[in-house]
Amino acid sequence: MAIGPGTLKLGPENATLTVETKRLGAASKAGHDLLIEVTAWEAELDTSKDPAITLKADGGSLRVREGTGGVTTLEDDDKAGIEQTIDEEVLKGTPIEFRSTAVELDPGGTGANVQGELELAGQRHPVSFELRSEDGRLTGRATLTQSDWGIKPYTALFGTLKVADEVEVGIEAGLSGPLVAVDGLGIESALDPGGQGA
Repeated sequence: MAIGPGTLKLGPENATLTVETKRLGAASKAGHDLLIEVTAWEAELDTSKDPAITLKADGGSLRVREGTGGVTTLEDDDKAGIEQTIDEEVLKGTPIEFRSTAVELDPGGTGANVQGELELAGQRHPVSFELRSEDGRLTGRATLTQSDWGIKPYTALFGTLKVADEVEVGIEAGLSGPLVAVDGLGIESALDPGGQGA
């Protein structure tokens, strides 16, 4: 599935945007590794003469989908408490925005190297990542260091349980159908609305 010229619009209706956190510390078994989904966002990939990528997300739309590795099950009330903490104490209602400064498309159209600036928690800093289009999926992952944006990683139990400073942000869209241009989109295949691919 090649990336061709055009504009591709992504959002919760045809893709997923996630954040993964890990635990550290002597009491790490008391916590959970989290999979968090951003449920309100929009992104645009323009692969015309001057390629560009933009993304905007609502920091209040982060929802905990899964908590693994803890000695106890992460209940719905626990998830709601984490979501509230992220919104009110970590992001504090500030916007999340990414704008590329350079997008280098692979010659074969199978991916792109992206550099840009991410606004998070009221600060803007550079970030880079790769986009890949293969096996019927468009994927991208970036590692963010929270403290670079002035975010202090969560700690508990007198510092013996903490969230790792680095978090993984991922984007994924499923592609299905024959290689055809759909509504001028930059991906030469139909997007799978369910984000699950063929």
